[in-house]
Amino acid sequence: QVQLVESGGGLVQAGGSLRLSCLASGQTISTLTMAWFRQAPGKEREFVAARWNIVSTYYGDSVKGRFTISRDNAKNTVYLQMNSLKPNDTAAYYCAARKNYGMAYVRSEYDYWGQGTQVTVSS
Repeated sequence: QVQLVESGGGLVQAGGSLRLSCLASGQTISTLTMAWFRQAPGKEREFVAARWNIVSTYYGDSVKGRFTISRDNAKNTVYLQMNSLKPNDTAAYYCAARKNYGMAYVRSEYDYWGQGTQVTVSS
């Protein structure tokens, strides 16, 4: 069983930056596909970014060029660096892990989820 705990959310002005962290336990993240999703009120949960090895990453169209997913295997932690934030980035951000190695951007393909961390971007 994998447990995921997110942190780093908060309130930031448009144009600012935040870094989210996802601490994993129960399994090393180097053997998992790790991802970030987000969900705004009244909307579906949306894929943000995924990473499954040292070089393979994939981003949702709305965050390409602004967000970066990375990981620190020694800390068993995944990060989401968010730059040039916009008000429509406001959402609860969720860390997810997938046992099957490889890219996936559909919510149902992920096996484990964190509790979420709120990001609010003011205009």
